[in-house]
Formats: sequence, structure tokens, C-alpha cells
Amino acid sequence: MNRMTRTRIVARPLARLGTTALALALWASPPAVGQAPPSVQMIADEGEGVRYWPRWRGPSGQGLATGGGYPDTWSPTENVLWKVAVPGRGNSSPIVWGDRIFVTTGYDSGQRLSLLAFNRVDGRLLWQTFAPAGRTGFRTHQKNGHASATPATDGERVYVSFGPRGLFAFDMEGKVAWQRDLGPMDNYHGAAGSPLLYKNRIILYQDQASGSFIAAFDTRTGQQVWRTARNASVGWGTPIAVRVGDHDEIIVNGQGSVRAYDPERGTERWRCNGTTFEVIPTPVVGYGMVFCASGRAGPTLAIRPGGSGDVTATHLAWSTPRGSPFVPSPVLYGEHLYTINDMASIVTNFDAVTGKLLWQGRLGVANREGFSASPVAVDGKVYFTNDDGETFVLRAGPKFELLHVNRIGERTLASPALVSGRWYIRTEGHLLAIGR
Repeated sequence: MNRMTRTRIVARPLARLGTTALALALWASPPAVGQAPPSVQMIADEGEGVRYWPRWRGPSGQGLATGGGYPDTWSPTENVLWKVAVPGRGNSSPIVWGDRIFVTTGYDSGQRLSLLAFNRVDGRLLWQTFAPAGRTGFRTHQKNGHASATPATDGERVYVSFGPRGLFAFDMEGKVAWQRDLGPMDNYHGAAGSPLLYKNRIILYQDQASGSFIAAFDTRTGQQVWRTARNASVGWGTPIAVRVGDHDEIIVNGQGSVRAYDPERGTERWRCNGTTFEVIPTPVVGYGMVFCASGRAGPTLAIRPGGSGDVTATHLAWSTPRGSPFVPSPVLYGEHLYTINDMASIVTNFDAVTGKLLWQGRLGVANREGFSASPVAVDGKVYFTNDDGETFVLRAGPKFELLHVNRIGERTLASPALVSGRWYIRTEGHLLAIGR
């Protein structure tokens, strides 16, 4: 089945807004006479994909789980259905399709890189396929490594970026369908951005000391469809696909600016300045805006997509002066935008439409770069996991309410996957299923 048939739009709830307020939420200033504000929606998975967790941040692309029955308490033993060892070293987050969980890992300082498939029922390792030998020797950060990019799947193939080793497609039994050399990479913390599935294309970008680019590849053949140079020198993010009125845009939250590209040709459509030097968080979308968190406690930007050229003066709806996360992405749940300042362990809740600060609270002990996993939201709660494996469970809403803290007892940098009432969590050495 063609990937195009698996695409749907996820809209954020707008029930509380009247006609006038809705226009303000979408535009921040009234549109020209006779001009209706464009709808802005994240392009998410549908069909079989919506039942699973097929990519970075799940089928919504925003860390939102559907359904119910997810336990909100666990420990090294409580609600743990199974726990299995994951060989090698990697920080990629698990993805789920059907009865399989996929993660990547690396051995021997990146000399060997592989994709692993586990059985979702009992955690058995079904297969492990090693990528063919290739380019190695690039530098990494202690929190990065050589297998940090989260795979993506359409149920027919699993697409994996191994940075300078290249882009790969594996079939569901682990056979390499194709591989594509992306060229040498020179980023002082290594490569980490996850690939985005958009229709029948894989899109990823790599910012580095020289030769930075964003590119699209055909999912069937691996052939490059387009490649556009970027002028950013560092970054480790993942692009998103957004529908803006009658057209789609690929948006990159990167160094110095947020940029949108035409998914068919790769040409730049617009850019909004204001981000910092090092940017990692993936944007989220709602209320007619794209919310982009800058790196190292910099600003958070709420941008109305669309337009042409430099839209900083016309499409920036609101921004914060500081306090954004360095690594974790924000989560938009209902009317609220939640961010975690991982330089100080402080969670912040904003009114998504206006940018008004609603509350802040500290999660555990203040620890510089203490959070890596991105938050998820389900069943009226928002979950933040720090690097020590502590998950802080907050009630979603206009007041700070920490319900409890779950301690899994292992270092945890990957983000969880949530499917059918179960959590799938990757720690430094294990993969766990948590459920009732």
C-alpha cells in the first residue's frame, strides 16, 4: 500500500475559542479583508500506523498516545511485564509495528551498527541485522553515540539513519532492501536526527561544519529525490511535515532560525529567526502555530507557518525570552504547551494560544543536562523522564500537580513508545514492557 494512503491530519482542540479568538490564535493579527486564516495541522499516520508507534514521537509525531489503560505507576518490579537485555550501545527510541519492536544499537565505537527486532508479547529477540561495513570514525557525545536516530516504519520496511554510515531500508524480516551513502559528516557531537516518513519519501537533514543539507529519498529505491544545502553548522534535530491550508511544508527547527521547505522540490519557502546556536527539540503543532523550542535554555517560538522569505516580523505570534529545553522536545496537550528546561530540571506550562506562563515546577534535583527523553501525554497526565530513569507524573492542567515519581533504576535517555495500554521503555541496557 502506498505511503500516501496512510497520511492523516491531527488537529488540536479549538472548542474553547470563539470566532474572534480563533482568528487571533491562528494569526495573532487579523488577516486581510476577504482572506481566511489557513488551517495548520501536523501530518500524522493513519490506517495501520495509528494503532502502533511507527516513528519518533509516535503516530501523532507529537508524543501523544491514544486509548487508555496505561499504568501510571511502575518500579523495577511493579507492572513490569517483561525485561530483556539489549546488546551494544544506543540511545534510539523504540518503535512498534504489529507484534514487533525495533531499536538500533552499535558495537566497538560504531564499527558495527545494527537494527534489532523484538517480539512485543514476550520480549524475545527475533533477529538482528548488521549494516554493511562503511564509513566510521566520527566524534560523538557521551549522550549521543553511533545509534541515536530513531527508526521509522510504514509496515513494509524499517528506515534507519546511521549518520555517516548512510541511510538504510530493512524489510520486516531484517533483510537490507537498499542503502544510500549520505557522504562524510562532521558534527562535533556526531549525528542524531531521526528520518521523517512523508508519503513515499524519507526526509532527513544534517547540519555540520561543512556540507549541511536537507534531502528526500524514494522509499522504494533509496534514490535521492532532492537535496538542498543549508547554512547551519551544527544541530541534531528531526523535521516535521505540516499541512498549511492547501499545501504541505517540511519544517526544520535549526540553528539560528526555523525554516520551511517545499516537500516536492526541496526549495525553501520561509524562515523565522530567533533560535540559538545548538538546537535539538522537534517542533509540535496546534492552534494554527508551530511551537519550536530553542537549545540550552534559549527562547521558545510560536510561529504561524506560511508566507515567503523572512517572516520573523510578520509570523512570530509569541516567544519566550529563555528557559527552553536543550534536548527534550515540548509536548502540546489540550490547551497547554509543556517544556522541560533540562539545564535546571524545571517544567513550564504555557497557554498555547497566548504564550502566557501558567506555572513552573522543579522535577527532582536541579541537574545540568539531566533530561534527554522527550515527554509524552496520555490519560490526562504528562510524563517527564530524566536520565536517571525517574519518571515524573504530572496531572495535565492549569495548576502544577506532581502526582508521583516512578523510578526504574537504570539510566534512561531514549523516549518511550506507548501502544495498547503498554509502555515500551529502553534503558541503557534493557528493553522493558510496562502494563497491567
